[in-house]
Amino acid sequence: MARNIQSLERAAAMLRLLAGGERRLGLSDIASSLGLAKGTAHGILRTLQLEGFVEQDEASGRYQLGAELLRLGTTYLDVHELRARALVWTDDLARSSGESVYLGVLHQQGVLIVHHVFRPDDSRQVLEIGAMQPLHSTALGKVLSAYDPVAHSEALEADRKPFTDRTTCELDAFEHILDITRARGYAADVEETWEGVASVAAPIHDRRRMPVGAVGITGAVERLCRDGELAPELIAAVRDCARAVSRDLGAGRF
Repeated sequence: MARNIQSLERAAAMLRLLAGGERRLGLSDIASSLGLAKGTAHGILRTLQLEGFVEQDEASGRYQLGAELLRLGTTYLDVHELRARALVWTDDLARSSGESVYLGVLHQQGVLIVHHVFRPDDSRQVLEIGAMQPLHSTALGKVLSAYDPVAHSEALEADRKPFTDRTTCELDAFEHILDITRARGYAADVEETWEGVASVAAPIHDRRRMPVGAVGITGAVERLCRDGELAPELIAAVRDCARAVSRDLGAGRF
């Protein structure tokens, strides 16, 4: 029988330990919890950090899971499963809102549309599955950038070009928008990407409560907004849809 590789077992144990806590852990905490010498624990943590699986807070010196592990965790969820779980809920959202519904995931430095439900009327529409949207200006993109560390890094590295005079391109202002997005649980795009078009989106999480996508509605400003603000009932409908899909993916109640 093949022998297990001890260093890999220890690294896996560290990742499980960091994933199970709600706070960052220091070197002593990690070494003590796993019964390792500090030098051994530090060497493994250093390797995991270099590979992006672990991050160290500069101020406290404590460790947490890294963005690369989140990237791998996201790819574990098959996009087809995400789409399958969202089918019924996105259909319901299109009917209740009267608007087009989009399901998006992070792809390279943008949002890949993996599902699109047409607005339930007789207007001519074009299927946009496979289309790409920018991270910094669209509601879907801002949600992913706010909740997914990998998407956040991609948005910062991307060329945040202006699409309209409302597009936020400056770094500090963009980060402020992401803070607001996380605080209220949804993102808005009111003529930031396309003139006369507004959208609202919310995050979808999997059973490990990792962000795996975003769902949103898009339509004419005059339909989605009142007095320059997105209609509260539409925001609530999008958030309810995102929660429902997340629950179906095993995320539990948010």
